[in-house]
Amino acid sequence: MITANRWITVCSLDAIAPNTGVNALVGDNQVAIFRIGETDEVYALDNFDPFSKSFVMSRGLIGDRKGVLKVASPIYKQNFNLQTGDCLDNDAVKLAVYPARVVDGQVQVQTVE
Repeated sequence: MITANRWITVCSLDAIAPNTGVNALVGDNQVAIFRIGETDEVYALDNFDPFSKSFVMSRGLIGDRKGVLKVASPIYKQNFNLQTGDCLDNDAVKLAVYPARVVDGQVQVQTVE
């Protein structure tokens, strides 16, 4: 079986308020997409919070911990590195990370099919 990386346009950058996230369905995966400040810097992680067992990460709070960009789960407040998906509060837990970019004002997430 041949797999191909494909960029999926999920929304316009303007649809994501600065320092917030949105949820998008990318293939069969719910993905949380975060916009950092007023820039076109975006990150995409799995939307499933492994601690609360809910699809809520897109509603998390963006911040930083010792210079590491992170999002805090809105339920139990565990923190995840936006670049790596690593849980900053529990080394055994990690979220899937998806490549994300902005092209011509549109947010795109890469998927493998």
